[in-house]
Amino acid sequence: MDINYIIKTDKSFEEAVESLKAALTKAKFGVLYELNFKDKLKEKNLDFNRNFKVLEVCNPFQAKKVLDEFLEAGFFLPCKMVVYEENDSVFIGMPKPTMLISMVHNDKLSEIAGQVEDMLRQAVNEAV
Repeated sequence: MDINYIIKTDKSFEEAVESLKAALTKAKFGVLYELNFKDKLKEKNLDFNRNFKVLEVCNPFQAKKVLDEFLEAGFFLPCKMVVYEENDSVFIGMPKPTMLISMVHNDKLSEIAGQVEDMLRQAVNEAV
């Protein structure tokens, strides 16, 4: 089973980022942090010519449920969403929360991760 959920979009890189942010807001996820590796590596005088933006996102209500159940599951938080360019195409994706949390072997956490994954998958589908 694939650990990532990725969909190709016909939108430009910036359009995809903005569309994803709007879909995440609608799903009650806030964007806590953004990092574009292209820009960050350029700051370090390293050549990386593709956009690859990571958005760290959080739904505080779901995060509280996870942390209340098992504090160390917070190692997986916040959730990461990505928008990137590859071979003249733009993709939107994420690591699947269900796959990440499966390492903890906790049925309640698996249920919460499934809910979060459904919400994030819907946001990705809407953003595309």
